[in-house]
Amino acid sequence: MATKSLRRQIMLGMLAYTLLLSLGIATYGVTVIKNVEHLIWESLLRSEFEYFLECQRTEAGYRWDDTELLRLFGKGSDTPIPAEFDLPAGVHDGISVEKKQFVVLASGIGPDRSVMTLDITNIERVERQLIWMILGSAAVLVCILVLVTIFGARRLVRPLNSLARAIAELSPDQNGQRVQIEPHAPKEAQVIAERLNSYLVQIDDFVERERKFIRMASHELRTPLAVVVSTAEVALDPLVSPHSTEAHLRRILATAHEMQNLVTLLLALARDPARLQSMMELVDLAELVPSIVQDHRLLAGSKELAFDIITTPPCSIHAPRQIVSATIGNLVRNAIENSEHGTIRVITTGSGVTVQDSGHGVSESERSRIYTQLARAGSAAAGGIGLELIARACAHLGWRLDIDSLESGGTKATLTFR
Repeated sequence: MATKSLRRQIMLGMLAYTLLLSLGIATYGVTVIKNVEHLIWESLLRSEFEYFLECQRTEAGYRWDDTELLRLFGKGSDTPIPAEFDLPAGVHDGISVEKKQFVVLASGIGPDRSVMTLDITNIERVERQLIWMILGSAAVLVCILVLVTIFGARRLVRPLNSLARAIAELSPDQNGQRVQIEPHAPKEAQVIAERLNSYLVQIDDFVERERKFIRMASHELRTPLAVVVSTAEVALDPLVSPHSTEAHLRRILATAHEMQNLVTLLLALARDPARLQSMMELVDLAELVPSIVQDHRLLAGSKELAFDIITTPPCSIHAPRQIVSATIGNLVRNAIENSEHGTIRVITTGSGVTVQDSGHGVSESERSRIYTQLARAGSAAAGGIGLELIARACAHLGWRLDIDSLESGGTKATLTFR
């Protein structure tokens, strides 16, 4: 179905409105003129006829003297009533006789019947000229209004046309696109542009989250999947002893748990930060942290590592439980990966969790790079296992991650909750 342009609809609407308004005003004006004219003629003729009757009563043998415009027929006059003026009693307007226009006042019956006529031919001609002048003025006014409407509609629709062209030029494969509008555009067009730009910002954020989700998922899941595949292949080797097979299966199980937490964290971080509020619950860190450490003990393997869990009550927070679990798990996993022997200490307080390892620590350049990644919310390539995910979690929930080197060697990672 073909659609009409807004400018054309405005023009047609204004034209129809102007024509109807002009027609209504002209009709009303002509009707008023005719009614007023009829009242004037009736008042004039009755006044003259009353004067004639008064003279007849006061003056014996009084006879009416006709004028060029006003004439009397019948009683009181020497002229009989013409057939054209032999009308019922009352005032009759618009009587045509020999190309002339008359107003007729008929009174009485039988021999007492009198008819007074007023020649209004010249007045009617002037009236017609006046009506044509009114109609001509209305036509000129309509033409002027049409021209003004065309110019005004073009001026009003121009910002919308510009906005439509800007929207048509938007490309779905580009980020950071915004709709520009003329500074002097109407407020309504500016509001539309602002709302559209706000919507484009939300789309950019959504696309960026999806892009990061895909990149992080492909990066983070590649390693555990490779571990599961390689370990399963080794476990299926017929030359492997049953005791070794059990160890491989335990490694597969631990890696599967790790992947489960990782997928949970990825799916949560792919959401809009505002929607994470629905996932908030009371989390008891004193209960959660030991279970997280226990799940990650298998990653230590043959390393000479001990775990020390220190809990300082109260240590309950309001946060998404799955994200808290996966984030702390990533910190514990980093500590295990960076340490070969010694103690991994996990300190839990009401404001956060600190994970200390006895590994090689981090240099100033590495620490600077890590903080740069955290500040950019994981937009750079991941340098440590799960570091990008922790950065996204901190950015989503307003948490803070501090990483420092210990004087005795090793690294201290402190996750402070909001």
